[in-house]
Amino acid sequence: MKNIVILGATGSIGLNTLDVIARHPDKYRTLAISAHSNWKGLNELCKKHKPKYAILVEEEAAENLRNISPKGVEVLSGESALDNIASHDEADFVMAAIVGGAGMSSTFSAAMAGKRIMLANKESLVLGGALLMNAVKKSGAEIIPVDSEHSAIFQCLQAGKDGLNKIQLTASGGPFLNRPFESLNTVTPEEACKHPNWKMGQKISVDSATMMNKGLEVIEASFLFNLPASQIEVVVHPQSIVHSCVYYDDGSVLSQLGLPDMRSAISYALSFPERHSSGVKPLDLTKQPPLEFFPPDLKKYKCLEIAYLAIKKGGGAPGTLNAANEVAVDAFLKNKIGFLDISKIIERTLNETPGQNLDTLASVVENDQLSRQLALSLISKND
Repeated sequence: MKNIVILGATGSIGLNTLDVIARHPDKYRTLAISAHSNWKGLNELCKKHKPKYAILVEEEAAENLRNISPKGVEVLSGESALDNIASHDEADFVMAAIVGGAGMSSTFSAAMAGKRIMLANKESLVLGGALLMNAVKKSGAEIIPVDSEHSAIFQCLQAGKDGLNKIQLTASGGPFLNRPFESLNTVTPEEACKHPNWKMGQKISVDSATMMNKGLEVIEASFLFNLPASQIEVVVHPQSIVHSCVYYDDGSVLSQLGLPDMRSAISYALSFPERHSSGVKPLDLTKQPPLEFFPPDLKKYKCLEIAYLAIKKGGGAPGTLNAANEVAVDAFLKNKIGFLDISKIIERTLNETPGQNLDTLASVVENDQLSRQLALSLISKND
């Protein structure tokens, strides 16, 4: 029986993880679940899944939950509680599904404690990639990626890396794949959040529309699989059936296919090296539309191009990219800037932030904060 901690339990990844766990009560137990402030949603999950601990970052929300939570659930609060539960002696696996830089500290805590990290929080690697991978190596922790693309590559690479030529991440192209570039300046937050294949939160949906999500995934893949940017390629695949490909020098290409349902990757991260049922319907290619593949339009998807530049700059550049993106997307969702302004704010922040090497977690946090301040000041000037 494995004890599972789910950080970000009320989001789509968290809910899907709980769905998979519930299918195997003989294999997994929900030790702890967390949310930022959604105490009502967390209470419903407490009643259904009966965790030992429930964590809310906001103290007021935690107090609300304490007043109504089911008997036997201990309610904790604050960011330190996330770190503590991620490294808890009883925890075996930690689902790191907190969105954005807010999930970095707890991911590092799990890494330093030697846990299996089911990584959905790509920002932890984007912000502090080398530091996180060193912590994993030092403690004997595991990282099993939960992004469908990185899970696909991870699965394909079980065949080995000998003769590896490149990896290829597939991208859906988001909701604006067939929309003319000239019309993107009038895009509304509601339009940007309507992903054609995946049901996701607002921030990651906007990232998919700009293809920054894929840019962050390229950075994540570079650290996860220890590959330079030159060996990581992106291809647009609107059907989201082929999740990624691995190319070898002998001409062989290995791919992982499946319906666009996050439970496949989540189930694999839980059960690896075995495989358990996930609730995902089997893929029937005879009933699917033709599978299409296109090179990405870097004029339309400027954020992807900027992400490659950040990898080449190295040091704190990927963290700056992520911080500026989070600030810019938030401003867009609040109608403070236009859709095309997102990439402009990110590029200017990246160009104007001094380069630095990040050798401690404190330096990673400082770089993140400075980058956010600069991005916010650029947005203020944009008003």
